Amino acid sequence: MKKVKVGIAGLGRLGKVHAHNIAYKIPNAELTAACSIVSDELEYAKKELGVTDVYTDYKEMLAMADIDAVVIVTTSGEHCWQIAAALDAGKHVFSDKPLGVTVEECKLAEGAVERHPESVFFLGFMRRFDPSYAYAKKKIEDGVIGTPYMVKAAGIDPEALVEGAIKFAATSGGIFIDMAIHDIDLMRWFLGSDPVEVHAMGATFKHPEFAEVGDDETGVAMYKCGNGALGIVHVGRTAAHGYHVETEIIGTEGSLRISPVPEKNLCMVYDKNGVVTECVGGFPERFAEAYQLEMQEFIDCVESGKKPEITVYDGTKSTQIGFATTEAWKTGNIVKIEY
Repeated sequence: MKKVKVGIAGLGRLGKVHAHNIAYKIPNAELTAACSIVSDELEYAKKELGVTDVYTDYKEMLAMADIDAVVIVTTSGEHCWQIAAALDAGKHVFSDKPLGVTVEECKLAEGAVERHPESVFFLGFMRRFDPSYAYAKKKIEDGVIGTPYMVKAAGIDPEALVEGAIKFAATSGGIFIDMAIHDIDLMRWFLGSDPVEVHAMGATFKHPEFAEVGDDETGVAMYKCGNGALGIVHVGRTAAHGYHVETEIIGTEGSLRISPVPEKNLCMVYDKNGVVTECVGGFPERFAEAYQLEMQEFIDCVESGKKPEITVYDGTKSTQIGFATTEAWKTGNIVKIEY
């Protein structure tokens, strides 16, 4: 069977997840090239993934590597020019979120996608591929909870990893740009409508280092959508129990809740602490299956020519909403969202 030949750019924490899936878990894909500016990451590609065709220059990989597609898992600010360069080089493209860190960058990516309708562009909003979220979406489409009119989402990183968040707080773009993009995407997906206004606020109680650089350790935003539906997003960096991602969709005839307890598995521990449900420790663990399923879908789209459900315009809208949320948080005003 002929396989889709893939080159990956970026082999950090998430890049390794995608690279391992392509190399070992996607039967119709072959990882043939890797690019990173970090020498240890290229050594990882050689020793752990068996990839010998490695590069420190992204454009050189596009020009020289024997690849059909590129998977981009680099720093967020590099995504859009790398998307455009790959599409212009005749490659299919998977890019991790966010699409870009400015609306201008997103428009650059939109233009490249529009120039190459023959190519597949896939944006990595992996939560849509998580079996529980996909199941909830099907229940909504089947009318099980009537008309959905509110989404309440929480995404809180573990306290155990807070030092990393503090380290990058000054350059993260603020808590909502840094952490809320997935929840914003799910809100749009479940409610079937884009938000048109937002009010947001933040707080810092435990780690003053966030406030010292103009950030917060916790943020809450409320959205009103074009169809009148509401969204509430709570993001934070100090979950004591582990990585906490929870979503509730409320409809006229019922509601759905995904991961109210971010349990590691179905095992419960009975010991001196009582009856304990252990929780997942981070996003690679919680969304391991979703990452594999989204990559499989990308490769299948490349083979079949099918266009992905998630578009470049979804990425632009999420960025626009993220910036409007940040403005509302910084100013204390209700902000109208322009598209």
